[in-house]
Amino acid sequence: MTLAVTTLANGLRVVTLATPGAETAALGLYADTGSRFEDASINGIAHLFEHMVFKGTATRSARTIAEAIEDVGGQLNAYTARDMTAFHARVLGDDVPLAFELIADLIRAPRFDADDLVREKDVVLSELGEARDTPDDIVFDHLQEAAFPDQPLGRSILGSEESLAAIGPEHLRGWLDAQFRGPSCVFAAAGKVDHDALVRMAEGLLGDLPDGAHPDSARASFAGGTRHDRRKFEQAHLTFGYEAAAHRAPDYYPLTLFATAAGGGMSSRLFQELREERGLAYSVYATLTSYDDTGLFSVYLATANNNAAAASALALQVLGRCAEGLDAAELARAKAQLKAGLLMSLEGAAGWAEYLARQMLIHGAPVPPADVIAKVDAVTVEAARDAAQRMLAGPMARAHVGSIKLQAA
Repeated sequence: MTLAVTTLANGLRVVTLATPGAETAALGLYADTGSRFEDASINGIAHLFEHMVFKGTATRSARTIAEAIEDVGGQLNAYTARDMTAFHARVLGDDVPLAFELIADLIRAPRFDADDLVREKDVVLSELGEARDTPDDIVFDHLQEAAFPDQPLGRSILGSEESLAAIGPEHLRGWLDAQFRGPSCVFAAAGKVDHDALVRMAEGLLGDLPDGAHPDSARASFAGGTRHDRRKFEQAHLTFGYEAAAHRAPDYYPLTLFATAAGGGMSSRLFQELREERGLAYSVYATLTSYDDTGLFSVYLATANNNAAAASALALQVLGRCAEGLDAAELARAKAQLKAGLLMSLEGAAGWAEYLARQMLIHGAPVPPADVIAKVDAVTVEAARDAAQRMLAGPMARAHVGSIKLQAA
């Protein structure tokens, strides 16, 4: 495999991994922008923008875009996160130029037709309604709001009825001009690709992205607190969380391993004690979500309404005991899970393209997987315990969905 990186004059970075013998390729444009860069008045614009570029460009209708990629058996999709937006494709190697041209067309020549915008807002409003009716989805939005209240990082990616109504074509054009700039974007490709050819395509198709950084997002400030959604559902859905490590923080790997040991699988302490031994929850896990300036460690529980208080109390106890008494065997198991998960994700071109793009956006360089594994292996039991104890000593954010009563934490 051959790894190569080139930075264009406008700051756009092109990173590729050519794989001998591959017949397919994965490629995409990844930008370090998302909902945390939005003003409150137009919350949801990053996600709506992602939808709207597929509605047509200066030369292609929405149908033409769909037919163009599917005529060659390819796939073209996108996603929006709080700190990233991606437009990505999977195609046969010979169709890489077409896929690149389609992705570039979405970003460089979107039409933003006013009638299309009205219809697409209805689609997003349906998506918003579905999320609100799905308790194991909406509870995480509530937790995010509790953790980072009155901040972009605490707001929903989907926005609200009021903020979506305020967005017009001019806002979408302004978002494109402000956020999608050369230095904020990475074009990543893996599989049957030719680096020099992709660089030439990038110069021709994306070389006109403006130079200069996009506006910074507001720095996050973890507050903690509680959000209650007392609608009645068959089960109770609960989350609680703590401020955790940012992407490049020293505690990132210790806390990632702690999250895995505490609640990352069926062998984890939370799963074993709450589900297997006590039967208090049918779903329980812990995760670490990191951003550029902060992170959020969270525990999720789905349980019967009458078990909610006991399950929540026990989960907090288990977490505390794990922070105090994490042992070598648990840490070794967590390391094995993380390393295997990383290497399994890199078995295909799509996994490699995503990995390379994220490494470029977070670290500014394509960090080799062996370096990641070395950092995982270097974490000691003491480091994981210390990082977890410091984290749990901080304020807690909490959210639940269901007509339940919980004891004070």
